[in-house]
Amino acid sequence: MSPANALATRVEPTDPGHRVAPHNLEAEMALLGAIMINNDAYYRVSDFLNAPHFHIETHRRIYEVASQLIRAGKIATPITMKTFLQDVDAGGMTIAQYMARLAAEATTIINAEHYGRAIYDLAIRRELIAVGSDMVNLAFDAPVEASPRDQIEEAERKLYALAETGRYDGGFMPFGNALTEAIDMAAAAFKRAGKLSGISCGLTDLDQKMGGLQRSDLIILAGRPAMGKTSLVTNIAFNVARAWKAERRQDGVLESVNGGVVGFFSLEMSAEQLANRIIAEQSGVASYKIRRGDLQEDEFIRIADAAREMQSLPLYIDQTGGISIAQLTARARRLKRQRGLDLLIVDYLQLLTGSTKKGDNRVQEMTEITTGMKALAKELQVPIIALSQLSRQVESRDDKRPQLSDLRESGSIEQDADVVLFVYRDEYYLKMKEPKPGSEEHFKWQAEMDQAHGKAEVIIGKQRHGPTGTVQLAFEAEITRFSNLAQVDHLPEQY
Repeated sequence: MSPANALATRVEPTDPGHRVAPHNLEAEMALLGAIMINNDAYYRVSDFLNAPHFHIETHRRIYEVASQLIRAGKIATPITMKTFLQDVDAGGMTIAQYMARLAAEATTIINAEHYGRAIYDLAIRRELIAVGSDMVNLAFDAPVEASPRDQIEEAERKLYALAETGRYDGGFMPFGNALTEAIDMAAAAFKRAGKLSGISCGLTDLDQKMGGLQRSDLIILAGRPAMGKTSLVTNIAFNVARAWKAERRQDGVLESVNGGVVGFFSLEMSAEQLANRIIAEQSGVASYKIRRGDLQEDEFIRIADAAREMQSLPLYIDQTGGISIAQLTARARRLKRQRGLDLLIVDYLQLLTGSTKKGDNRVQEMTEITTGMKALAKELQVPIIALSQLSRQVESRDDKRPQLSDLRESGSIEQDADVVLFVYRDEYYLKMKEPKPGSEEHFKWQAEMDQAHGKAEVIIGKQRHGPTGTVQLAFEAEITRFSNLAQVDHLPEQY
């Protein structure tokens, strides 16, 4: 029996009915031998391989000591290492003899990374087995206070953590690589029809100001009630999903090349209400008529045609209300893994809950939510648009255009956001100030109403990587549709 197999029998039961955890002793021995012969082999694997990834405890100790010596600028060889491993069980051999055996069976430095990846992958498989075992044991002997939902979320968290750690990328990259990525992004924007580096939201002027929706950005869309926040974000979701095109990479994975797969957390409205809004927008039939069923035959045909065209859109809606930031994160990860994800929308922030107990500080809870949202955007590499309410102090000002200080409940919203957008419609406030008909004030008011009718402003209050300013949009209230506003200098000549 070889020394490694002798060690294996001490950590694995010999009962033939017992399933042995996946491992590869020969790969572990060959890699450790390579490191001791040529310490440069360590740098081929040190970025992703750690001591706990080895199956045999003796191998873990050897790798750990070798790592410490090499990082300290010293040489790791059987001679320099044996002093630190006197108490290690080497399967009936002295540790010096065992390490000499490893050096004799070493692989070449060229193969070191491949052996390291094999060891790493087997360690991940063992972790999967451990997660599964924990799930089964906890389900059988769950504490009274642990709900099944909590157990599911914990299992999802562990599985996603494994999915993320089971990658060989990450860590420092040369600046030249970062430059290459930046040039590639610029080249992709140059080739794209709209010349955008991000995902087009379907509104030309807004796209030009923002360069599209950028990966990893947390975008806060805020406004007072009735300003059209949900209408605007629903329009954007549809535009992105409708434009979706994908190409299959060499590894078989679909990659979006235009538009994107959209996940929509609707914490306030039902999926049916959202669908009703989108159908109204696309068919041109007022949403209230659709709800009442007050339709002419031609209107019903337009609705049916619009619904048929939208049937296969990559737009996924989660209408569960009152979920926590942890639940939202778990579900977003699952959607990314199962269907893909290019844009995530949350309507709206104040309806989320944190992990803090009831009665705790709401400002701290909002800080946890916005911090978690920004971390999720960076983790999934997608833009997140989160809607937010504004405080009532807007109503007390003469100029009711919102400002960053109006963001409700927490300064962390402004701090964590990469972009803050405000939706404002002057028409809404003018309607409430109508003077007595026939008076001179009424004529002046009517002129202002005509000027503001069907228009909306999207105010860019903050943008980390671009200018602030205001974008004018057209808004059709009956069908809840935002669209590009025709500029006077772009109109055809009048005769």
